[in-house]
Amino acid sequence: MDATPLCLFWKGFTVTHHEFLDPQTLRLQLAPDDRIPPVCSSCDHACFLVHDVHRRRVREAPLLIYRVELDVPVRRLRCPVCGPTRERIDWLPGRSPVTTTLRQWVERLVTLLPIRHVADLVGLHWHTVKTIDKQRLQRDLPAPDPTRLRRLMMDEFALHKGHRYATVVACADTQQVIWIGEGRSREAIRPFFAWLGEAREQIEAVAMDMNSAFDLEVNDQCPNAKVVYDRFHVVAKYGREVMDRVRLDQANQLRDDKAARKVIKGSRWLLLRNADNLKPEQAVKLEELLAANASLTTAYLLKDQLKTLWFADDEVTARNAWQEWYDMATGSGIEALGRFAKRLAPYLEGILSSTRHRLNTSVLEGMNNRIKVIKRMAYGYRDTGYFFLKIRAAFPGKVR
Repeated sequence: MDATPLCLFWKGFTVTHHEFLDPQTLRLQLAPDDRIPPVCSSCDHACFLVHDVHRRRVREAPLLIYRVELDVPVRRLRCPVCGPTRERIDWLPGRSPVTTTLRQWVERLVTLLPIRHVADLVGLHWHTVKTIDKQRLQRDLPAPDPTRLRRLMMDEFALHKGHRYATVVACADTQQVIWIGEGRSREAIRPFFAWLGEAREQIEAVAMDMNSAFDLEVNDQCPNAKVVYDRFHVVAKYGREVMDRVRLDQANQLRDDKAARKVIKGSRWLLLRNADNLKPEQAVKLEELLAANASLTTAYLLKDQLKTLWFADDEVTARNAWQEWYDMATGSGIEALGRFAKRLAPYLEGILSSTRHRLNTSVLEGMNNRIKVIKRMAYGYRDTGYFFLKIRAAFPGKVR
């Protein structure tokens, strides 16, 4: 093999020998190039005094169909300034088991494929690939600027099985994830406000789920911020606590009519889905179902009317609409509906805040779904720090 062109790939070394370890693996043995003096890795000065030499086996990027392994002699120099120190090898930094070329190739692949697939493709251990990707994220992810934040979104997501959760905070204007931490308590999110520092006073609004304790911490930490309760979570809670309860109660009243009972029990997604998203045949089924059951009709109509609170033109209109909705809910005679209305009443101010701060809170649910995909692609993450970096990379934010 001609060493002259190949030495261009590995500055300071030439290829002296090659062998095929198997039909897919090529090993190249390198030797120092006498024309290029070794350089001290500490002071970057040339040094001709060699203390000792040890050989390292490192992986290089594939060559055609072959996986390439390099046998590299690494010299320890006797630098007159720094003392005994390793020589600097530009294409093999530090104690890395892979060359810079292979590292760059892996960095490109992990943005497209799961770690396990990249590891199988390039023939590296998955832990090596994960380490390369984590170092890439730590190096390339820009640090969020707290001074530019005005409106925030906060949500929780399942971290592991066994009711372990984490909290994600994003900028509502750019949709950039700016902070992630384990836990979902007030204490768990307090480090975020410590990071925010003096910028806490400029926060105008924070969108969140009304089931969390985030609102208490926001009120304590951000004196000028208004809490905005997420419409999606409120309506989803209505679906679980009202629509499901009414549907099951109505089905249980039809034990003697098995066909009708089966229709009502199987109508859950039909009742929870937005009417605009129904197919024509589904819309007909929904109309027939509601026409045959007054309680379901009441619960369904009040669900749609509840959504309008987030789209009111001003706070006065929204407050009047709330009072009208509350009176109908508590006077409906439907126990689950009246109970939900009374539980929702203490959160009214956070709902009315949406008339002043039009936060696109549906983004929160989209983020949660994307986080699930990230976790599923990796078959779960044991390194939560790495998982959080992957989430931040998935939501870099939009340029304003």
